[in-house]
Amino acid sequence: MIPFNKPYLTGKETAYISKAVATGKISGNGDYTHFCQNFFEGRYGFKKTLLTTSCTDALEMAAILIDCKQGDEVIMPSYTFVSTAIAFIREGAKVVFSDSNKLHPNMDVSQIKNLITDKTKAIVVVHYAGVAVDMDPIMELASQHGLYVIEDAAQAIDSSYKGRPLGGIGHLAAFSFHETKNVISGEGGMLVINDDQFIDRSEIIWEKGTNRASFFRGEINKYGWVDIGSSFLPSEIIAAFLFAQLENLNGIQERRLEIWKNYFEALLPLQEIGKLQLPIIPEYATNNAHMFYVVCNSLEERSALIAHLKTKDAHAVFHYISLHKSEFYLKDNPLIELPMSDMFTNQLLRLPMYYELSSEDQKLIINLILEFYSE
Repeated sequence: MIPFNKPYLTGKETAYISKAVATGKISGNGDYTHFCQNFFEGRYGFKKTLLTTSCTDALEMAAILIDCKQGDEVIMPSYTFVSTAIAFIREGAKVVFSDSNKLHPNMDVSQIKNLITDKTKAIVVVHYAGVAVDMDPIMELASQHGLYVIEDAAQAIDSSYKGRPLGGIGHLAAFSFHETKNVISGEGGMLVINDDQFIDRSEIIWEKGTNRASFFRGEINKYGWVDIGSSFLPSEIIAAFLFAQLENLNGIQERRLEIWKNYFEALLPLQEIGKLQLPIIPEYATNNAHMFYVVCNSLEERSALIAHLKTKDAHAVFHYISLHKSEFYLKDNPLIELPMSDMFTNQLLRLPMYYELSSEDQKLIINLILEFYSE
């Protein structure tokens, strides 16, 4: 089978893990954690970064940092992974869902103004497929209404908006290093802190509510319990694996972009005759080749295309189910109409996309799609 995803190993992961083990400190916040955090702060100019065990953890830290609580409202897209919503619901907030853009799964920025109330605490943007949401109007709205902006940049490593790195625009941001992402650590994530007011407290929350990090830097002579928090930091084993990936980020990105462009150029004729829709990269955004998707003309067509690809063992998959139609959400909320989110739920299909996807396998996938639409 041609899988949808295959984790890529650079070759140094196990060597760095062995080095981490040999130091005698593998519990976290050691050398490799610092190597990774320094990489992101140096390359992208992020003010402060903290590795976490998942992007979900990073989002949960963000919810705590903004003092999200019962009665608050948080605006976010419906077309996203459940973690985007759960992080804030767990703190007592109500999520207010925005529809997707007509041309892209990202949230429709023009709708956000009408969703803001006196209870709104934050806007959470999701940079779907690593393609930037139009951030300037969102940041302007946030400034006007005194709101926080949190970037769910799970898929957005090495992408930018008008020359600014994604994850570096909002007050806080969360990244993922899950095995399906461009650079991986199996499970793993990172919180980015761009606002000075959150820097000190973020370390405390990260270290189980203690000021342990300050103690180990010699800033205080003892440490203790000073706030809420949890065990958010990953082990050095995870950080060591991730650092091997980060060292090869440029090469990984070059190969993924090559695969992405091959798909786009080969399938463009189908878009030109209205058979399907290809990804759109706005002028203000860059493309990090996190995924390649097509938008079919109906749910039935997508199901048939998936089945056709499987005849040659090529595994393509759909993506999110609109959260506003989830069983959990509908227990306490009325059904709302978000037609574009539902359209992407029913019609978007992700094609196999990974570093080691061979030219032969990619040609097979492309030919199967061309064959399907020719029939």
